[in-house]
Amino acid sequence: MTKSPLTRDDLLAMDRDDALAPFRALFEVPDGVVYLDGNSLGALPRATAARVADVVKQEWGQGLIRSWNDAGWMDLPGRIAEKIGQVIGAAPGGMAVGDSTSVNLFKLLSAALELRPERRVILSERGNFPTDLYIAQGLAALLARGHELRLVEPHEVAGALDDSVAVLMLTHVNYHTGAMYDMAGLTQAAHDAGALVLWDLAHSAGAVPVDLAAAKADFAVGCGYKYLNGGPGAPAFLYVNPDLLDRARFPVTGWWGHAAPFAFEVGYRPASGIARATVGTAPMISIAALEVGVDIALQAPMAQVRAKSLAMTSVFAQLISERCQGFGLNIISPADPALRGSQVSVAHPDAYPIMQALVSRGVIGDFRAPDVLRFGMTPLYVGFAELWDAVEILRDVMQTGQWREARFNERRKVT
Repeated sequence: MTKSPLTRDDLLAMDRDDALAPFRALFEVPDGVVYLDGNSLGALPRATAARVADVVKQEWGQGLIRSWNDAGWMDLPGRIAEKIGQVIGAAPGGMAVGDSTSVNLFKLLSAALELRPERRVILSERGNFPTDLYIAQGLAALLARGHELRLVEPHEVAGALDDSVAVLMLTHVNYHTGAMYDMAGLTQAAHDAGALVLWDLAHSAGAVPVDLAAAKADFAVGCGYKYLNGGPGAPAFLYVNPDLLDRARFPVTGWWGHAAPFAFEVGYRPASGIARATVGTAPMISIAALEVGVDIALQAPMAQVRAKSLAMTSVFAQLISERCQGFGLNIISPADPALRGSQVSVAHPDAYPIMQALVSRGVIGDFRAPDVLRFGMTPLYVGFAELWDAVEILRDVMQTGQWREARFNERRKVT
């Protein structure tokens, strides 16, 4: 049975019934903008500016160094880590916040390889986010013990798990296509093969249901600036299954990971628990900003977030199919919404200038090489009628050929 064509009135009705609609008031969304790039940089929570100002003017400006004690700076990263852990179903005591996703990936991948010393293969998919692959390549070269990064297609992952694989390293939701892996199933398959698993949750945390503890995940990393709305360059997080903590050895041993940081001992003694995975002084201003976004994520029931996300990606895909026929736009995200994250990726040979034309008209998504227009659906601040408006502008850009203008074909540093 074919679906009836959607109308804007249909989507306005969906907005009226949207239980998450009140969350939009918690964010700064510029007038005239349809923001479909929250999977790259989340919108600014309205409360963030005041929180950051308080940290700068009061805690730093007036409290000075006393704020490490008086304002609780020393405890802040751990507190936020446990909050993020609630969002992603982490086992208690397994979360830390700090450093970047790439640095955390290096630390955890190294620890995982040390736990499987007889194995030499890091298994991943060919389309994984490049920094993950770069970290694995660099670590293999650094160790110089014959480790290799083995890349396969997504459908080949389970079949590639054998007794040579030390670590399966995957991004839960693929940044390029939005395809989502079965975390529990693949974690079990890896464990059955004697391998450990490291999940990158950059496009999952705050957007799709994640239950690390139930999946018995070994390690995970993720960023704070996408669906957690922590701001550009927000601190990342890492997770270590508490069952592995006593055996895990981390390659970067800094003073924050010491058993007694202020004893200033010459020799390193690892702290107990997850603290040993931390390295240097945490960035208090950006961590305070991150907490605002995380607190909002905790207010939003994940079941409702996922339900709206599924509906939005389905509506957007249907609108492109109905309203933009004949323009060579090819949806490459999984057709089954249950198999994709909170984004729709669309391929076109001229994706870059098309996206630049859209951005100039207030529809903000992003471009991913070589030919993908990427649209992220953030349920907390994007409405259904906005999806109609975005697709109508896309249709006009394609009909008029506006994207062919020279200004849209000049490559910028950030795409």
